[in-house]
Amino acid sequence: MANQTLSSQTEQALPPDQRESKSRLWLTLPAPLITRPLIWELGQKFKVVFNLRQVSVGKDIGIVCLELDGARAEIKAAIAWLEGLGVEVEPVEISVLES
Repeated sequence: MANQTLSSQTEQALPPDQRESKSRLWLTLPAPLITRPLIWELGQKFKVVFNLRQVSVGKDIGIVCLELDGARAEIKAAIAWLEGLGVEVEPVEISVLES
C-alpha cells in the first residue's frame, strides 16, 4: 500500500512528458527495412521497454504490433525516429490482443 502511494505521488510530481506512458502501435516496415534489427535499435537508442505483441514478416513487407512503455517524451522520440526511417506508425485502435 505504501508503494502505491509513493508511486502515485511520484507520478504527480513529474511533468506530463516525464510520466510513464504505454502505447500500442502498428508498425509497417517496407522491404528494405525488414532485415534490419529496428526493435533492438529502438531499445538501445531510447529509454523505453518494448513488448512484441504480434509480428508478420514477408519478403515485401513486415507488420509489427509493438507495445512501448516509458516516458511520453521518449515514446514520441522513438516514434519520430521510426517514421524518419520510413516505418509507417499507426496506433492500435481496438485492443483485440487481450482477448
